[in-house]
Amino acid sequence: MPFEFLLRVYIEDTDLGGIVYYVNYLKFMERARTEFLRAHSIEQHQLQQQGYLFVVKTVQCDYKRSAKLDDQLKVSVDILKCSAASVFFVQQVHSDQLLCTAEVEVVCVDANTMKPRRFPSKIKEIFASDK
Repeated sequence: MPFEFLLRVYIEDTDLGGIVYYVNYLKFMERARTEFLRAHSIEQHQLQQQGYLFVVKTVQCDYKRSAKLDDQLKVSVDILKCSAASVFFVQQVHSDQLLCTAEVEVVCVDANTMKPRRFPSKIKEIFASDK
């Protein structure tokens, strides 16, 4: 079952027309992935201190409808597949209708070398169990 994160659209998220600026959907998805980890007791600042960074490698996003100021949004996070150092998330943003879908590949890298690094075992277990 996908993880779900709720948020409200604020004026800072919108353009002059009062609709959510397209890049902000990616920010909403990033927040949802962070909260997904937090729900599993994983804090990104602790990972950074241990030398792990998560970086987005690819994003494919399909925009269907626009969100507007004050809309309540639900952002879902689901794991499509994972390997030793990368994970593919499927994410959706809904209001009362589907607004956009995305497939996001996130890679684990070493904080010093920026080269791929295996996920910590605890995170790998979380990704495998949510798949």
